[in-house]
Amino acid sequence: MIRFQNIYKRYPNGREALCDLSLHITPGEMVFLTGHSGAGKSTLLKLIALIERPTRGQMIVRGQNVTRIGRRRVPHYRRQIGIVFQDHKLLFDRSIYDNIALPLVIAGLPEREIGKRVRAALDQVGLLGREKRSPIELSSGEQQRIGIARAVVSKPPILIADEPTGNLDPELSLEIMNLFKRFNAVGVTVIIASHDLGLIERLGNRVIRLSGGRLAAATGPDGRDAA
Repeated sequence: MIRFQNIYKRYPNGREALCDLSLHITPGEMVFLTGHSGAGKSTLLKLIALIERPTRGQMIVRGQNVTRIGRRRVPHYRRQIGIVFQDHKLLFDRSIYDNIALPLVIAGLPEREIGKRVRAALDQVGLLGREKRSPIELSSGEQQRIGIARAVVSKPPILIADEPTGNLDPELSLEIMNLFKRFNAVGVTVIIASHDLGLIERLGNRVIRLSGGRLAAATGPDGRDAA
């Protein structure tokens, strides 16, 4: 599904965010990325979404060498990836419906299909019936659910999330993680960057730990090495 082969990422200021990183994430797997601030977690996710490009190395996503994708083809490539942000990135001057529908509008889907998918996504995150409200009326946890609904409304095979529970209390954090588990249960490949080691241990998935842009460790659900 996703394979990094000797990936390097150096920014124009000289900072090396990733260094000789090789890893493999299998189809339908749910994986957590951990590591200290600046370890390279967010950069890794940005590379998967082609928000950033690697300086060196190869990235294979669903059998395609995405390092060779031209700029014009990036929007089409991103349709297979749902992205969840820590700060939600919702449009507060638009309704909940419009926020979730945005990826489908961009993709050019007919209005009837958009409505069907938006309501289905809202149902999946437990917020069906609130589509006419503004995101600013919702709690932080509910806003994050809207962000997740927007990420999955296109039915992407890959879902990535950067610290999706960073601003939530433990109870809400577990609820959000269980949502990701539900999507993973139907075959979606899920990759989550998180500092919450206690919560990660409770969920029992493979953990990839980065340090200084390098692979420091990878452990399976049983705690054993699983690079």
